[in-house]
Amino acid sequence: MAALSSPQSFLLQHPLHPSPKTPSFPPHKQPLRLKPSTVSCTAVRPPPVSLSVANDRIFNFAAGPATLPESVILKAQGELYNYRGSGMSIMEMSHRGKEFDAVIKKAESDLRRLLAIPDDDYAVLFLQGGATTQFAAVPLNLCAPGDAVDYVVTGSWGDKAFKEAQKFCKANLSWSGKSDKYTKIPSFEGLEQNPNAKYLHICANETIHGVEFKNYPTPSNKDAVLVADMSSNFCSKPVDVSKFGVIYAGAQKNVGPSGVTIAIVRKDLIGNAQPITPVMLDYKIHADSASLYNTPPCFAIYICGLVFEDLLEQGGLLEVEKNNTKKAGILYDAIDGSGGFYVCPVEKSVRSLMNVPFTLQKSDLEKKFIEEAAKEGMVQLKGHRSVGGVRASIYNAMPLAGVEKLVAFMKDFQARHP
Repeated sequence: MAALSSPQSFLLQHPLHPSPKTPSFPPHKQPLRLKPSTVSCTAVRPPPVSLSVANDRIFNFAAGPATLPESVILKAQGELYNYRGSGMSIMEMSHRGKEFDAVIKKAESDLRRLLAIPDDDYAVLFLQGGATTQFAAVPLNLCAPGDAVDYVVTGSWGDKAFKEAQKFCKANLSWSGKSDKYTKIPSFEGLEQNPNAKYLHICANETIHGVEFKNYPTPSNKDAVLVADMSSNFCSKPVDVSKFGVIYAGAQKNVGPSGVTIAIVRKDLIGNAQPITPVMLDYKIHADSASLYNTPPCFAIYICGLVFEDLLEQGGLLEVEKNNTKKAGILYDAIDGSGGFYVCPVEKSVRSLMNVPFTLQKSDLEKKFIEEAAKEGMVQLKGHRSVGGVRASIYNAMPLAGVEKLVAFMKDFQARHP
């Protein structure tokens, strides 16, 4: 291997032999000579997994961190040691150097192309702390402590956002689906909105419960804005950004590894943060610094940029949505056509294209289903710990072959357990 030809690797090649130029020492400076160790090490190997995919990659149905496009991972691998002739890895270079400056600017430009984000009206921020940090950042930046805001809660993440907002403003619960176990989305006409609310907040896709907004409500206050947590369906389909004041998303579902959070913020909403707002949560600080106020998650942003390139090469988000609709349709058809063996509790009109939760009629078989699927190279199918059951997350990068393999396994499993 080329890496072993460097001078620094001599001891790796000749671990039991002295250097060709063994130094000599005077008697009073003899080096300490250690006795051979008697400690033995036993290698710990993970249990074998039976893979039935074309190579050594498995189908990863995790909700996040989630599967990434194979082409992106291979490109990153090829550029990892020496990024485009710079002599450095992308993980080593300064975030203020010309190389990374080009990376982050290209990532932002491609994201603007994908979502048709107007340059003059919206800032694109690459942040840290996950969407959970934005639960606090949104009210801190958009309203004063005494201001009213509205929340539509369609799942666990919407509920967490609502509870966090209560610390910083007067948050009103416009609607909650908790009594129906978060299986539906309300009629927008029936929402109980505060006419003075500064914003209306939704979670566009609930990762745990598999409920997705197919269209979006309008705040009753004409001066209010719509805010959306789009973590688990970000860049899975076209979105009219102009309908929103703020869109935020943890990247680790559809567009990158964990570590970076993307916020798209209307510029006229920036600059009015509450005095108590921590500097790292102030949108103006990050907008004025072009997301470089402090050291950003450079490698994660680089991967996001590669993913954006890949989505554009696929033909943009209209084509991506077509692929996602096809994959989800195949899986939901298998569930609905199982005669009740598999059940998806979510109302059909709002079923997520990204996260498909289901249960088995015989709940005692769910553990066996998950274990046998893993042996066939399909992992992370266990439902969230708060709800149980099975969940298949089929984000952009999940290939059609993965869904088809899962459906074939489901039919075979059912046939073996009448």
